[in-house]
Amino acid sequence: MTTLDDVAALGRREQGLAVVSTVRADGTIAASLVNAGVMDDPFSGARVLAFVTYGRVKMANLRQRPQIAATFRAGWQYATVEGRAELIGPDDSAPGVDAERLRLLLREVFVAAGGTHDDWPEYDRVMAEQRRALVLVHPTRIYGS
Repeated sequence: MTTLDDVAALGRREQGLAVVSTVRADGTIAASLVNAGVMDDPFSGARVLAFVTYGRVKMANLRQRPQIAATFRAGWQYATVEGRAELIGPDDSAPGVDAERLRLLLREVFVAAGGTHDDWPEYDRVMAEQRRALVLVHPTRIYGS
């Protein structure tokens, strides 16, 4: 596995589930399970790994130390994407991203991670209420078996 498209194909076999690892202030690793997918960066057009999060600790870790690893697995195959995370959300502004653009980006990331929804207005409401952010991972290394 050497490309993000290979990672995406593997991830789809397990509903986009990935373990993401971030670095705590004390240098130890914090891991959590997310749904992630591959999409085009909305600014540069480059392929990135993306997921939606609201974890207070995970977001604080990524703001201070944006290094991240995300590992997908299906059976005995795995693929890991290492890179630098970019947060975009209500507490992490980005040029040209207003509330409406954020709402649409959160949907785009959700769909890239394999999600579907029967009630998009409800999805939007929950994302706003929970102050969810999207995480774009710009890969520096991709590997697996």
